[in-house]
Amino acid sequence: MRLTGFNPRLPGRYRNLLGVLWALFLLALPVTSFPFFPPTLGGGALVRPLSLYPLIALFFLFTLPYLLTQRLPKTLLTLAPFIIVVLASSLLSLFRDIDPLMNVTVPERILRALITLASGLAVYLTVSLYPNDWERLRASLRWLYAGFSLALLWGSLQAVYIIKFSPAYFQLLNRLQRFISIRRLFTTRISGMTYEPNWFAEQICVLLFPWLLAAVFSGQSAFNWRWRRVTLEWFLLIWSVIVMAFTYSRAGLINLVVLAFTVLLIFRYQRRQARPLLKRWPLRLLEAGVLLALLSGLTYLVGTRNNFFARIWDYWLTTKNGNISDYFEYLGFGARFSYAGAALNTYQAYPVLGVGLGNFAFYFNEMLPDKPLAAMPEVLRIVTPDASRNRLITAKILYVRLLAETGLVGLASFLVFLLAILGCALYLWYSPSKEENYWGTAGLLGIIVLVLSAFSFDSLAIPNMWVLTGMITAASWVALKASPETQSDERPGDPPASAA
Repeated sequence: MRLTGFNPRLPGRYRNLLGVLWALFLLALPVTSFPFFPPTLGGGALVRPLSLYPLIALFFLFTLPYLLTQRLPKTLLTLAPFIIVVLASSLLSLFRDIDPLMNVTVPERILRALITLASGLAVYLTVSLYPNDWERLRASLRWLYAGFSLALLWGSLQAVYIIKFSPAYFQLLNRLQRFISIRRLFTTRISGMTYEPNWFAEQICVLLFPWLLAAVFSGQSAFNWRWRRVTLEWFLLIWSVIVMAFTYSRAGLINLVVLAFTVLLIFRYQRRQARPLLKRWPLRLLEAGVLLALLSGLTYLVGTRNNFFARIWDYWLTTKNGNISDYFEYLGFGARFSYAGAALNTYQAYPVLGVGLGNFAFYFNEMLPDKPLAAMPEVLRIVTPDASRNRLITAKILYVRLLAETGLVGLASFLVFLLAILGCALYLWYSPSKEENYWGTAGLLGIIVLVLSAFSFDSLAIPNMWVLTGMITAASWVALKASPETQSDERPGDPPASAA
């Protein structure tokens, strides 16, 4: 793997230093709740990305000088309205009479929320700007795969005690996990190197599946080795699917199914073939049926080791007059619906700019939907004063969090940014170049899974979203700079005026 920096005119040692920091950043991405974090970097938070250490050095040595001296892709500028709305909403909330909660004041909460947003933006800017040609983008994928290979290996070792539990073996891994994450391992699910199983499944879905699926079905690879059409991405894809199954993440399962069907029904035959469309659809449906059978078999086989996961189908087997509402309650989504309901009530009270980034927790109790809490112990614990509680509640869903905390204007400005990323992916997908088409396919798959995953997370500090959107932005900018039309219109060394 090449360790190269952004500007070839930089001194060799400086470029090598940037390359090492970039590799460390990608290798460290799987670790999201690193226990050894100073308070100034968010040592009291759940989200503590290990990648933040090399990111800080990269930002000051590369990203910040670039921002001050170079022209930028216009996609980066689409984030500016969202940032302005966040600052305006947060500033406005300082003039409201809001009592502290759990010894946390509004200014403290806002400052912490803005720091998390700043760390996410630093990830996006660095990932968007550092890889400036196709080789560096492919090298970035190789380092990303290397980091997640370690995470998959660690997850595979955890899967051993799921298959056959051994107290001594579990305690050994649990002691080692304390050096990786602030949370102990689960006896019935695997967490990889993250805080909890759902985080691990989301990592795999957002940061691995789009690139791996696109590589498998396009024949492109970030590696030189291949045997006929089989590349290393095939092995990584199979390995990641098997490991993710042991997270018992329902959101992860949904994401996998949606991605797999999207690839088979849309992207599988994106290269124009001689057969008419009507003759291709039966084969597509047959492949989709086989895939559904395989995924169902794997889900059932793994689900027999976890009673909670088996609820997905047990409800319909044991209930005669079931309905969708009761089904979601049976699956344990009642608390999530309460969080979302409270966030929507907060939005209705402050529809334009919301209550300020991070301030939803101060309004949660009064905005909670009027419904019995006896069936939702999780919500009951939150609204009941308890000295052991040391964390403020969040909305759990990114969209409703943005509605509550930044209002309709904030959510709309964020969606404009996502639409700009979608435009970058479509530009690459429609390209006749196989290289650009691969990145476009992966980008579209990534956007699909990101839109779905945003229903199960709300943190702006977790790197997954920012790395994905940054890679799409970087690929589209490389493609634009390499296009003949752009090269003829721009001065040498300048980014294109129409950069995405």
